[in-house]
Amino acid sequence: MQKLGDFKLPQFFNYPPYFTLQPVRETRDKQVQLWKEMILDYCRTQKIYVIGLEEDFPLFTNHVIERSLSHEARQAFLSALVSDGRAEWMDKSHRKCLILWHRVQDWADLILHFVKENGLEDSVMTVEEIRSGIESRGTELHGMDRTVLMRALKLLEHKGKLAIFKGTSADDEGVKFSV
Repeated sequence: MQKLGDFKLPQFFNYPPYFTLQPVRETRDKQVQLWKEMILDYCRTQKIYVIGLEEDFPLFTNHVIERSLSHEARQAFLSALVSDGRAEWMDKSHRKCLILWHRVQDWADLILHFVKENGLEDSVMTVEEIRSGIESRGTELHGMDRTVLMRALKLLEHKGKLAIFKGTSADDEGVKFSV
């Protein structure tokens, strides 16, 4: 099995037709599904949150079989993730895509689990401590994209599970949990 770093690539990755958008609807649906799953798995294991359509993204080229996805195919696969709620375009021109390998609600649930597991109920933390503090090491929250984290925190704030308060800078933003 071919690997990309420590990521095991699925078998279809070595099948040249999967690097060309398939014209038959049933085949294309299967192709899109396989690409969506691979992109999400890869981004999750590599902690990648943003894919640039124009940028060199490792999955979009297979040097072994000398195949690359066309711009149209890249856009089709990322747009399919957007349609599923697993990604969002970050700009109007659809050049950068925020990948949600966990949906925002799932990130919110992970934050609550982290808070309870670490006895942080009724405590205060900075946003940066959540993403890069000692407590978050070894969890999926460690190194989390700030945009995704803030969206999950705002969802929890809306549900009354915490309060976000502003400091003098973005690095000073704090969270008071009330779980």
